[in-house]
Amino acid sequence: MKIKANGIQIEVEDTGADGSQNDRPVVLLIMGLGMQLIAWPPALVQGLVDAGFRVIRHDNRDIGLSQHFDHLGVPNLVWATLQHRLGLSPKAPFTLSDMAADAVGVLDALKIERAHIVGVSMGGMIAQRVAIAAPKRVLSLTSIMSSSGARGLPRAKPQVLKALLSKPASHAHDDIVDHYINLYTVIGSPDFVVHEAELRTRILAGITRSFRPVGTMRQMLAIVADSTRAGELGRIQCPTLVVHGAADPLVPLACGKDTARRIPGARLEVIKGMGHDLPPGVVSEVLRVMLPFLKQVHP
Repeated sequence: MKIKANGIQIEVEDTGADGSQNDRPVVLLIMGLGMQLIAWPPALVQGLVDAGFRVIRHDNRDIGLSQHFDHLGVPNLVWATLQHRLGLSPKAPFTLSDMAADAVGVLDALKIERAHIVGVSMGGMIAQRVAIAAPKRVLSLTSIMSSSGARGLPRAKPQVLKALLSKPASHAHDDIVDHYINLYTVIGSPDFVVHEAELRTRILAGITRSFRPVGTMRQMLAIVADSTRAGELGRIQCPTLVVHGAADPLVPLACGKDTARRIPGARLEVIKGMGHDLPPGVVSEVLRVMLPFLKQVHP
């Protein structure tokens, strides 16, 4: 369903709500760079619902069925990255703080006072921003395969960045699917392999619903431009769980460790053999550590 949140149109899925809409504690799931709400594995959503939670998912701005921002132009990522490496803060068409305000706007539109905030990758960064900016709305924070954004943290390996920044051979669906299969193979979990046929089906469903590479570029620039978040993480007061894969080739484990170190009282859970994706085996491990955490916060 489409709702108006933070002054823009946001596509939302609401799962597990009962008739009164009020009895279940809410988990707000925030997806990563260029990823749509359907990228959340059904097993993870259902696991939360079965545990007694109402699950809210949304397409971040400029992606999926939420409002697009093509009028803001195509960013120069090469120049922005160079500025960042020189210690400068590039100007982004919109910021992670804007995307965090969108997430809070979703809660406002659905009349949800407080929620558990869960984000993966860029979504973890947005979730951190929500916890910083709107502490009274956050029951808990779970940051998965994400980073504090601090300078000096290890970067992805060159072959991973090459796969991330490459483009499909053409606009044909088969070429786009092949491109993402290559990317997900490079960044995926070595101990939790997904069969190519399953991966192909999932990718095709995503690009059929929406394919917005320029929106992904603007989101990427928002990540690069968010240069002060690491220094603000100490302000987070809610219970925090940081989950990271020991084999993450895109956002190395040191990034998760740094996030947990900077948030007072944060708990770090490292999953062996997990890369930068959510295959079924990883979903089981994430639920294993996340459900007790959420229930401890909200029995």
